[in-house]
Amino acid sequence: MSGWTERVADIKAGDTVAYAKAWLRSTGQFTGDAPQARGVVKTIEPVGELRLAVIAWDTPNLPERVNVKNLSRVKDGVVMDRD
Repeated sequence: MSGWTERVADIKAGDTVAYAKAWLRSTGQFTGDAPQARGVVKTIEPVGELRLAVIAWDTPNLPERVNVKNLSRVKDGVVMDRD
């Protein structure tokens, strides 16, 4: 499995997540709320070939549904990006 495939394959309800570093870089978000936000996945919703995580964020005004490929799990306070 490739790095991002491994990273998102194990995201499931109950996991703590953050936006993936690669996604934040690709959208030019180096400061602000999104890079610092953490959330708990409430459920995973399949939409066609996409998997959307429904997230309860610790920061207001972030989208509730996020494509899992744009997320990374957080373990012991550390974002588990593999890139």
